[in-house]
Amino acid sequence: MTERQRQDDARHLPGQGELRRLRVAIDGPAGAGKGTVARGLAERLGYLLVDTGAIYRAVALAVHRVGLAWDDSGAIGTLAEDLASGGRIALERGGPGAPPDSTDARAAHDVRAAHDVRAAHDVRAAHTTSDAGAANAGAADDGSADGPAHSSVGGSGMRVLLDGEDISSAIRAPEISLGASRVSAVPAVRKALLAMQRQAGAGGGVVLEGRDIGTVVFPDAEVKFYLTAPAEIRAKRRYDELVARGIDVSFEATLSDVLRRDKADSERAVAPLRKADDAILVDSGHRSPQEIVDEMATLVEIRARGA
Repeated sequence: MTERQRQDDARHLPGQGELRRLRVAIDGPAGAGKGTVARGLAERLGYLLVDTGAIYRAVALAVHRVGLAWDDSGAIGTLAEDLASGGRIALERGGPGAPPDSTDARAAHDVRAAHDVRAAHDVRAAHTTSDAGAANAGAADDGSADGPAHSSVGGSGMRVLLDGEDISSAIRAPEISLGASRVSAVPAVRKALLAMQRQAGAGGGVVLEGRDIGTVVFPDAEVKFYLTAPAEIRAKRRYDELVARGIDVSFEATLSDVLRRDKADSERAVAPLRKADDAILVDSGHRSPQEIVDEMATLVEIRARGA
């Protein structure tokens, strides 16, 4: 056990009948259903939910809007540092009428980057989504019709803000999805956003989902899951979600995009997508979100008791 783990254990030692509040990392490729499962697990446990995908997507949208080339890593890194240190990106809880999200980001919490990014604050969890087209663990990390029921812990929509503008829908465009993989490969981008993510989960009692949570952001997380599914199944979820949103796209093109993103995420030089050695592998290909959440919650609760 590391010194950090000993300190965390001391801070979160349970009283009589009380469970320790752990850090739960959920990693995996696009379309595996991480968002749906992470939201359901956070609601079940009463934990905060922190999604990293929305932050990288917001950076990608900012890059797109200012007209930078995806391979201009120097300028992209500078922009990301400005976005983070200036508190220009925020994920916050929407009101009852807030539109639901789709794709990777299934969190609803406040993540404010202060002028010093290490003082990132205001993290609150809640999340909701709807997607009639996904049958299993959500379309491209969406919520699906058979996903976990909302609890009193969560259920209000998430808004992603860039300079105060709600970009919740804009960051779901296919080109921004691919752009998120491109910008996430830039070392300066990951450095700029790393402190924000670590601050959000430092206190425990949190579910974090992304691509490198268990390997880089919180390598000492008490519980780690790696959620995956065959590429064809993940592409079908994504295709159904896009069609449901009225986007004209073919399944073949969607599958190609999924495979390209897998390649970009797994082959990038910095923090590539991979299963942590101590992560529990979960295949969502032919399982419902509810079944997966039930399994994960049981494992987390066992470890929270110190078993």
